[in-house]
Amino acid sequence: MADSSMEARVTEVADGIYQLHTPVGTGKAGFSFNQYLLVDDAPLLFHTGSRRLFPAVRAAIARVMPVERLRYVAFSHCESDECGAMNELLDAAPQAVPVCGRIAAMVDADMFDRAPRALQEGEVLELGERRVRWLDAPHLPHGWECGYLFEESTATLLCGDLFTQPGADHTALTRDDILAPSEAMRRSMDYYAHGRDAPQLLEKLAATSPRMVACMHGRAYEGDGAALLRELARALALTA
Repeated sequence: MADSSMEARVTEVADGIYQLHTPVGTGKAGFSFNQYLLVDDAPLLFHTGSRRLFPAVRAAIARVMPVERLRYVAFSHCESDECGAMNELLDAAPQAVPVCGRIAAMVDADMFDRAPRALQEGEVLELGERRVRWLDAPHLPHGWECGYLFEESTATLLCGDLFTQPGADHTALTRDDILAPSEAMRRSMDYYAHGRDAPQLLEKLAATSPRMVACMHGRAYEGDGAALLRELARALALTA
């Protein structure tokens, strides 16, 4: 059931890229959910939030632009916080279509009221002045269909569940370490598939040289994203 009592904070974390941040719970039991809205001629939302969060997400989008302007609603892999409110958003934005990788389009498409735009590895989607590039990342951290988007003009990596940080209320953006808190959470509740290709996939992501790593849970990181991703690869290797 949708929860109309929740409110999402809206922060422009890069030029024309807005983080929609909803804290849930408090203290050690708290957690946060982020979506990222890319405003352009054909606006794109990365992740929908769960159906429960839909009123908060819709209200947050409306603070930036009319929800009806959405053209793309992208997701990395199929979980409720990634695409649970997809059909609600498609209903609110009549011209919008889901965007995902080719595997997600094959296994998840029947869940959605409109057919998804399936992106191949490395395929670029033009939004207007912006271009986002799809990067397949199966089983990183989980989900056969997992993949990410890289926004080229701001060098922003929309990295899904990578670097998930616990806690309910975070600043939108930081230059401080996010690997330590995310690794602490992984050690307590390991949600990684530890797929054999993880090192190569992390190196592929690092090769984009992101200046911002836009996390879905916790703070986004501004700085040397390539170094951060390689540090994650080393940490995973130590626990393989």
